Amino acid sequence: MNTYYSFWRSPIGRVLMISDGQALTGVYLENQKYHPTIDDKWTYDDDVEIFETARKQLTEYFDSKRTNFDLAFKFVGTEFQKEVWKQLSEIPFGKTISYLELAQRIGRPKAVRAVGQANGRNPISILVPCHRVVGMNGSLTGYGGGLVRKEFLLKHEEHCRN
Repeated sequence: MNTYYSFWRSPIGRVLMISDGQALTGVYLENQKYHPTIDDKWTYDDDVEIFETARKQLTEYFDSKRTNFDLAFKFVGTEFQKEVWKQLSEIPFGKTISYLELAQRIGRPKAVRAVGQANGRNPISILVPCHRVVGMNGSLTGYGGGLVRKEFLLKHEEHCRN
């Protein structure tokens, strides 16, 4: 299986996109925690169709013209992580939930810490909205891309809803 990558300049910094040629397997913000190192075996290719679709939809998102994403993802992780990441996609645009609520949604209310760790390792930033998960009191806790970016994304979505 080939791995392709491309970059895109977003309002919150450079984004690394990774794909197997059919689906996105990674969308990472520059200096994001758990950001992968580009492997010599990967192929740089801006023209992979899924990258073109992702760039278009992300541009529409940041231009306040899109509130959800319609493209193929392929999660690479443990079954538990995949369960958490799938549930992240169910959080409505402009809304937030707590880590506890996320744990409850996957039927594991006592696994809040593990849910937080899985959330922090979300490989598809922005499109799979891990930024919509906040502390119990609404505080902006933890975000692999940095709290400034999390705050930006949440304010952007709040602005678009109003």
